[in-house]
Amino acid sequence: MTEKAPTPHISKKKIMYNISPPLRSYIRTYDRERSLPVGYADLKRFESTMVVYDKYGKDSLWVSTMYSQSDTAELHQGLKEIYSILKTGGDNSVHEHLHIERVDFCTFGNSNPFRIKIVNNYNDVYDYFYIKQADASRVYGLELEHILSPSRINYFVDTLTLIEEHIAGIPGDVFIKLHLNNPEFNQKRIAKEFVKFNERSFIRLLGDMRSYNYVFDITPDFEDVQFRIRAIDFDQQSYEGRKNLYLPQFFKENKELVELVKKHINQEVIKQYQSEERTLIARRISSSKQQLKALLAAMEQDVIAPEDKISQLREELSKHYEASFAGCNSMGDILRRCLNIIIEKTGGSL
Repeated sequence: MTEKAPTPHISKKKIMYNISPPLRSYIRTYDRERSLPVGYADLKRFESTMVVYDKYGKDSLWVSTMYSQSDTAELHQGLKEIYSILKTGGDNSVHEHLHIERVDFCTFGNSNPFRIKIVNNYNDVYDYFYIKQADASRVYGLELEHILSPSRINYFVDTLTLIEEHIAGIPGDVFIKLHLNNPEFNQKRIAKEFVKFNERSFIRLLGDMRSYNYVFDITPDFEDVQFRIRAIDFDQQSYEGRKNLYLPQFFKENKELVELVKKHINQEVIKQYQSEERTLIARRISSSKQQLKALLAAMEQDVIAPEDKISQLREELSKHYEASFAGCNSMGDILRRCLNIIIEKTGGSL
């Protein structure tokens, strides 16, 4: 992680890509499609909004939406049914004691998602889930996260609508500001996890992992505290042309974590952690090979990035890996080549 490079520049507005027939077929085959009672377009019918402030009194960049009285009852019923689909496979009996407290709309970023806050009437325990536009890039990102990362992802698609469960954790920017120097946290463990997260993101070509696009999942252990960094934004899956946009270490928002790595981990240990992460990914590839091959087959037929970005990434990765990317004419082709480079040492291939 000592490579020097200028701060990468993210495309200001990522192009939204519709779900193609090959990707739709994959979604159906692997049980990611559901008929939903409420779609993204339905939630856009709000009549007014109110700014949502965080607990420190700052604008959260979310607004709380308000609907007509007739729309509210219908939407809230449908949203409770969607929560049942996410959590209990559609058993509607369990949502009778739930209510929708808020429907928030994000005014920042590419996807403009809705965030639903749902509350248990018996104990006031609440949960969140999200309703978004069904962008192909995000679906590929979610599937690759589910297959290649240590974490599982729960989501479903219906035509132009995508629903996702909430990924719990402390947002990276908040963790860096408020918790990075917590004396109860082992900074070496934090640094180790950032090295591994950096490697995971690069191998599977997940871009734009600035600090507000991932969370820290913290687990107390019998002697220490364990950390897992989890991506929460998958819009920039295999979209950008610059190699460094897939390496979290090059974003200024992650500077404090990079400095932590430099302070606590030498180059030999960094190489060890990178090798460990590549080995784990190779094992996940082996255990889910057929599903991954089906996903890559759909991705290779799909257009999820402009031609100039495909050409640039092909050239930069060829130099980085010192390997040929000839014949890689889509982002799916490039990703398959990257994953094959990881598993070639084990004699495997995709």
